[in-house]
Amino acid sequence: MDLSAFQWQLDRPIRMKTAEFQKEDRLTHCIFAAQLTRPLLDKLCFIAELIRVLSRTKEGSNKLRELLSHKRAMLYFTQPSTRTFLSFMAACQILGITCNDVRDPSVSSEVKKESPMDSIRMFSSYFDLIIMRSNVSKFAECCAYQMNDLAQNSMRSVPIINGGAGSDEHPTQALLDMYTIERTFQFDHKENSPRSRYMEMRRKYSDLTLGPDNKTYAFCGDLGRGRTVRSLATVLGQYKNVTMCFIAPEDETLQLDPDLRDNLIGKGVNVYELDSLDATVNGKPVLEEADCLYMTRIQKEHDTPELAARYQQLDLSHYKLTLDRVSHMKDYAPILHPFPRDSEEAEIPTDIDNDPRAMYFRQARNGMWARAALLLHIADAVDHLNVLYKEFYGVSAEESLQ
Repeated sequence: MDLSAFQWQLDRPIRMKTAEFQKEDRLTHCIFAAQLTRPLLDKLCFIAELIRVLSRTKEGSNKLRELLSHKRAMLYFTQPSTRTFLSFMAACQILGITCNDVRDPSVSSEVKKESPMDSIRMFSSYFDLIIMRSNVSKFAECCAYQMNDLAQNSMRSVPIINGGAGSDEHPTQALLDMYTIERTFQFDHKENSPRSRYMEMRRKYSDLTLGPDNKTYAFCGDLGRGRTVRSLATVLGQYKNVTMCFIAPEDETLQLDPDLRDNLIGKGVNVYELDSLDATVNGKPVLEEADCLYMTRIQKEHDTPELAARYQQLDLSHYKLTLDRVSHMKDYAPILHPFPRDSEEAEIPTDIDNDPRAMYFRQARNGMWARAALLLHIADAVDHLNVLYKEFYGVSAEESLQ
C-alpha cells in the first residue's frame, strides 16, 4: 500500500497530529491512544456508565436506540478480529446506528485494483462513520488526513475510528481497558459506607486509594509487538505515582520498545523491565506488588521462520500464570487480557477463569459500553444522552451516579 503522499504528515511529532483530530474538546477522529487525555477518559467512562445503566431495561434500551438512529457506520475490518469487530457492532446497535461491513477485500472492488484510499473515500459517500482495522501501520492515520483534506475543500468528510492499525496503535482497546480499571478501582465505593469493598480492602492494604493513581501495573508477554500494551501504557502514563513492570522473554522483538520506555520515564513513570513473573521489584515479588496484571499472548501470526526458530529456544513457562502464582497476588488485583488467549500456550489457563480477580471476560464486555460512549462523543450527541437520562430517571446523571 502506497502511503507516501502522507509521509510529511506521518513524520511529525504526535502533539501536532492530535491537534488536527479534534474540535475544541471533542474528537473528530480517534487514531492514537495519546488522544485519550485524562479529562476525556473521565468523560468517556462516565458516558459509558450512563449507557450501561440505561441499557438494563427494555425501555432504556429502546430510548438509547433513538439517539443515533439517523446514522450509518461502515466497519472496514481487513485484519481478522472477533471482539473489536463484534463489540463495535454491538455498540452501534445499542445506539441505533445502522451497520454494514467489509471484512474481505477480495469481495470488494480492491480485487479490481481499486486503492484502499479510494475505498475509504467511497465509503464516506454512503456512511457517516468509518471504523477500521488493518494490518498496515499508519493506514487509519492516513485515512483521517484524507478526510481532513476533504473537509478543508468543503467536500464530504466523516470520522475515522482506528480499531487497530498494524502493531502500533489500538486506542479503543486502551479506552475499554481504562474503563475496566476505573470501575475495578472504585470497588463499588459508597462514601461513609462501612460495608463497602473499598473499606474492607483498606483494612488489609492500608495504602490503597481509589482510582488508577498510585498503582503498580504489570504487563506480561509479547510486549514488543503488542499494540494493546503500547496503547494502554501510553494512557496510564498520565496518572499520578504510577509504576509499570514489563515482563517479557529475553528477545528484543518481544521486549518493551525503547521509545515507549523513554516516553514513560519522561512522564515520571517508574519503569522496571523483568524476565519472569517470579522476578522481584525492590526486593519484593512483582506479583505481590502488582495492583493490576495485564497478560498477553505471544503473537505468532507475526513470526517469520527465523523468529519462530528463535522463540522455540525460549522457556515461556516464566510468562504463564498458574494457580500458585495467582495465589500470591493482592486480593483486589484484576487480571486483564486483551484476548484472544493462546489455547495451546495457555498464558492464562482456564482453571483461573473462576477466580474473582480474573476480569478479562468482563473487560471484553466493557468494550461495548466504552465504544458506544466514544461513538456518542464523536457524534456530538452526549447532551442528548444526559437529557434522556434525566427524563428516564427524574434526576441528572451526576446526581444519580454519585
